[in-house]
Amino acid sequence: MNKTQLPHSIVPERLPTTTQLLTNYPNPFNPETWIPFQLSQNAEVRLTIYDVTGKSVRKMELGHLTAGSYSQTEKAIYWDGQTETGEQVGSGTYLYQSQARLMPQAGDYTETRKMVILK
Repeated sequence: MNKTQLPHSIVPERLPTTTQLLTNYPNPFNPETWIPFQLSQNAEVRLTIYDVTGKSVRKMELGHLTAGSYSQTEKAIYWDGQTETGEQVGSGTYLYQSQARLMPQAGDYTETRKMVILK
């Protein structure tokens, strides 16, 4: 094989076929976690974390992201277990909700999952 030929095992990364929010890791966690997700198309993305009473604890505006898989720690959403004002949250169950504004004809995507902080 000469230098200009690539081996057949190299395959370009495929774009996800669905937009979805994945399970955070680690879960349970203390004091930090990563929240992976996939986008089937470019979208404006926001993540909101709620306590069990439904009160918003933290909002993260991720902005316009390109389609792809955001599952490695350097690409996933990072949460340090703090509120908007920098206070550490207590042990317990929290909900995280991803919202993606997709192309107008595709509509919006929203999904919610549960995570646990153990201290």
